[in-house]
Amino acid sequence: MAMYHDGNRALQDAFGSRALADRLEAKLRRDRFNDDDAAFIAAQPFFFLATADAQGRPDCSFKGGAPGFVRIAAPDLLVFPDYDGNGMFKSLGNLAANPHVGLLFIAIGDAPRRLRVNGRAEVVQGDPTMAALPGAQLLVKVTPLDIFPNCPRYIPRMTLEEPSVYVPSAETAPVEPKWKAFPDFADVVPPRRA
Repeated sequence: MAMYHDGNRALQDAFGSRALADRLEAKLRRDRFNDDDAAFIAAQPFFFLATADAQGRPDCSFKGGAPGFVRIAAPDLLVFPDYDGNGMFKSLGNLAANPHVGLLFIAIGDAPRRLRVNGRAEVVQGDPTMAALPGAQLLVKVTPLDIFPNCPRYIPRMTLEEPSVYVPSAETAPVEPKWKAFPDFADVVPPRRA
């Protein structure tokens, strides 16, 4: 599958960057994770997930957890858990209609870095690997088509003060967000799935 479509090519031609785009693809793009990718991804406490429904309407969501919650299970397989959320299932519902997905991993500390992963995803229930992922209610499996780093020049230097109290842990009971007890929602919040 080609990394660039006619829309990309038209802008590359307008800005004189087609040769650069082709060189970046030739030198940086791959469809298998390497050890450096696996280590970088495993160290991240969050990423952004882009999906679209069957009509192409986009959605982008933040996914967070303890470092290591996203794993490279094989050179051609990335997995991450779905945790309890707002129950809308915008991203995972989109995957049922359109398996194309984009993931963006960003390191914001002393060594800013970005890694993009575009591929095809499937949502699975009851996978045995979920037992090692506290709080997982579903598992998302991503087969990469395009893996490539991006220039980190616009990433601000920031520090992580502390992890979210909502990150699932095998040692502690889940913390419920306050909004689930608000009168507008309390009567329709389903019980947490084990």
